[in-house]
Amino acid sequence: MALVYRGPASTAGCPEAVAGALARSRWDLDVRYVGPKERLALEPAVLASAVLYAQPGGGELDRAWRKLRRQAPAVRDYVAGGGRYLGFCLGGYLAGETPGFGLLPGDTDQFIASPGAWPTHTDDTVATVIWDGRRREVFFQDGAWFDLDPARGPAEVLATYENGLPAAVVAPFGAGAVGVVGPHPEATPDWFTDCGLPVPADLRADLTQDLVDRVMQLGQLAPAH
Repeated sequence: MALVYRGPASTAGCPEAVAGALARSRWDLDVRYVGPKERLALEPAVLASAVLYAQPGGGELDRAWRKLRRQAPAVRDYVAGGGRYLGFCLGGYLAGETPGFGLLPGDTDQFIASPGAWPTHTDDTVATVIWDGRRREVFFQDGAWFDLDPARGPAEVLATYENGLPAAVVAPFGAGAVGVVGPHPEATPDWFTDCGLPVPADLRADLTQDLVDRVMQLGQLAPAH
């Protein structure tokens, strides 16, 4: 079973896009939503039954943290014990520690404020990343970059922004694994058209699949059935 958070710390459409991407992945995941108004609550017993927990995109970081900070120990213990955390955009920010779950060997920061960044605005737009050596256009909503500290542990950078900063990262945490991405590789064509943006010619599910693959392979829990 894979859990996707849906609630006040997410934005409508983001949990559904993540759930759809996980359901279509090669891992044959039984995807369920978890949250304050869902049938499943974000609590230790529920997390213990899952091979993966995904935190989708949402709104403002501090507001989301106020909604989730009571669950932070449960999320940290789950990943440390061998679980897998997957974070998209806001979910990537929340993997950091100022504020956040503190799952990364380092922290997160706002990409648009970084030197040489493009875009430099908070409107929904398209950003370019270099993923596995190839330039790709991805949906972007004021996403994070990942400020890694090698002294705090290993991490693998899957993708960078054009200015060279990490845009997608996988790292161990305890016996578990963390995978985070600043942009939205899970975005479907309607995300672009609803904002009046052109749909990238190379829009495919392979980037999300790569992130899911790396996290599933790095985590220690039993594989999905």
